[in-house]
Amino acid sequence: MQPGDVASIRDARAIVDERGLSHIKVGVFDTDGIMRGKYMSRDKFFSALDNGFGFCDVVLGWDSNDQLYDNTSYTGWHTAYPDAPVRILPETCRPVPGEGDMLLFLGEFAEGAEAVCPRGALRRVLARAAGMGMKVTAAAEFEFFVFDETPHSVREKHYRGLRTLTPGFFGYSMLRAAAQSDFYEGLLAQCEAMRIPIEGLHTETGAGVLEAAITYSDALEAADRAALFKTFTKIFAQRRDLMATFMAKWSHDWPGQSGHLHVSLQGRDGKPLFHDERQPHNMSDTMRWFVGGQQALMPEFLSMVACTVNSYTRLIPGFWAPTDATWGVENRTCALRVIPGSPKSQRVEYRVAAADINPYIALAAAIGSGLWGIEHRIEPDAPIVGNSYAVKHAARRRLPRSLGEAAARLARSKPARELFGDAFVEHYVATRDWEEREARRAITDWQLARYFEII
Repeated sequence: MQPGDVASIRDARAIVDERGLSHIKVGVFDTDGIMRGKYMSRDKFFSALDNGFGFCDVVLGWDSNDQLYDNTSYTGWHTAYPDAPVRILPETCRPVPGEGDMLLFLGEFAEGAEAVCPRGALRRVLARAAGMGMKVTAAAEFEFFVFDETPHSVREKHYRGLRTLTPGFFGYSMLRAAAQSDFYEGLLAQCEAMRIPIEGLHTETGAGVLEAAITYSDALEAADRAALFKTFTKIFAQRRDLMATFMAKWSHDWPGQSGHLHVSLQGRDGKPLFHDERQPHNMSDTMRWFVGGQQALMPEFLSMVACTVNSYTRLIPGFWAPTDATWGVENRTCALRVIPGSPKSQRVEYRVAAADINPYIALAAAIGSGLWGIEHRIEPDAPIVGNSYAVKHAARRRLPRSLGEAAARLARSKPARELFGDAFVEHYVATRDWEEREARRAITDWQLARYFEII
């Protein structure tokens, strides 16, 4: 049996037995999209397949630096950090290249914890789509910089003077790809083995930056693929004494890093719902309302997509990132890019997203806002033609300029609470408020250079 054939608890038991594994890897993704997990013994794993297992809920109560939130109600010192129930998902079984016959299974939080689980939030949105008679397909594409550095060296250098894998601007370079073919081909092979098929891999414009487009699938699988891609690309690089970063913008000298999301809808019968050749740009009413909802709710949902303080350094004019909730047809200066095509390929690209997204939460926002638009028949503005940065947009389309502002908008959003639940919104907003407060405590190089002597 191959990992891709595992579809049930019975299959999961069988493949572990076939491989004679004493331990299995099990992982969950936290609020920041970071994989947390452990090696689990065979007997414990078999028990967990039937009954779930307990995972310390601190992983929902701390930040990416393992610092405890002081403002969340779901968990904290006041609850004493008990175990949260997790169910194992047999269909997520994957091999772990470089680790022999080792297998990885994803889990998701259950019972009360499901209300604040990132994967749970996306599942609720997809259930809403199913209730509307729709299925969702999606795909992510990520830009990421690769460095000739290690986790130790970047800290010793205080993240300054870092050596990128390759120098200079050289987008779509066949020279760079050929010179670094071992890296490219090894990453492609790892992704193929892990059921993260890559449609395209190429250099982007910047020193040592690559872009990978993951093949589309149903939306939940697309989120799994995207989250696993980020994790295992970092692992792949570090095993070679290199590092990959998915920060939204790591240096003011280079463009930011995108994490664009492509979304389309089908009916229960599989028939595409976004394409209507009788309409302008082949956009069906369903697609137009979907885009209308995305545009209308983007300012309210932005913190679910621009999820770190660093995200907002990317959202500036002229750097391939949007600054307002705009849309256009094949227009890469807009936040939403409608891509006309055949019935199968017609889709919308959610371009406001950066590489630092939690794919589950970002897809929940991108899809949920579109479904809300269909339900309420929201008409979008006229599409932007030409340079969106040169157009003065309506105030209601202005995107928040900081994580704190964005989190406050989400907290007040009635559609967010309807789509994702009060518990998720309140927990997520608290985590973003914490992130903003942590950033305000930092004394930056810019502050030192500006104020140390002169002020």
